[in-house]
Amino acid sequence: MAVSKGLGKGLSALLGDEILDEKSTNEIDIYDISPNPNQPRHFFDEEALTELSENIKENGVITPITLRRLDKGYEIIAGERRWRAARKAGLKTIPAIVLDIDEKKAYQLSMVENLQREDLSPIEEAQGFKKLMEDYGMTQDEVANAVSKSRPAVANAVRLLELPQEILTMVESGKLSAGHGRTLLPIKDREEVVEIAEEIIEKELSVRQVEAMVKRILESGEKPEQDSRKLERMYVEQVEKKLSEAIGRHVSITNGKRKGKLYIEFYGNDDLESLINQITRKNH
Repeated sequence: MAVSKGLGKGLSALLGDEILDEKSTNEIDIYDISPNPNQPRHFFDEEALTELSENIKENGVITPITLRRLDKGYEIIAGERRWRAARKAGLKTIPAIVLDIDEKKAYQLSMVENLQREDLSPIEEAQGFKKLMEDYGMTQDEVANAVSKSRPAVANAVRLLELPQEILTMVESGKLSAGHGRTLLPIKDREEVVEIAEEIIEKELSVRQVEAMVKRILESGEKPEQDSRKLERMYVEQVEKKLSEAIGRHVSITNGKRKGKLYIEFYGNDDLESLINQITRKNH
């Protein structure tokens, strides 16, 4: 069996061999095609789109897009980015594989294609999984099989959607990672969790640091700003100790909101010269 390169690998599990076998590519009028309003991918980077458009002007569309036949025209299953770039490049037609499949199969294909290309944000991915389960009646196991992921990975992705919209926006924009988002799930108070998220971004805290913060908040009932100050002081003390051990002198750090100061003890000019030599020697 020859699977068309326009569809990607692994899709025979969704469509069946007879649909994927030796499909011919057709040139379709670019203005007879419409995007799928339910497709899982929401964001298209304009700079990357322009770059792809310039490439298409030179080389054409190498990989066909995949379409679903409608009563009038066609709907994109996979390849909306290529379609947008081709329009931007001024093409009148685009190579495409046309399939006669229903909306459910089309959505599954779109999810798989985007996941294989790693085009989805963690929130788009989670929303896609949820739609497959709620709108198309699939179980977590069926979704996991369809998109070639483990069932726990699907479950963990969907759990992100329990977070407040403010946090989802931070994750989707890349200000927070999906790992940060999952760590915040036990904090149920909306204002509190948003405040913690803002602290994470401002202080560039790691997931491990946030795990420790959330654990202490849940155990002690402390407010996030109190816990954050504690966490910051612990970090500063660790750095002070590490520096003191490295140079054999007392070191202290004051950490303000926007800037800080580092103090290193020395005794007289000779000792200062020795300190300078010690520091510069370590940097060469």
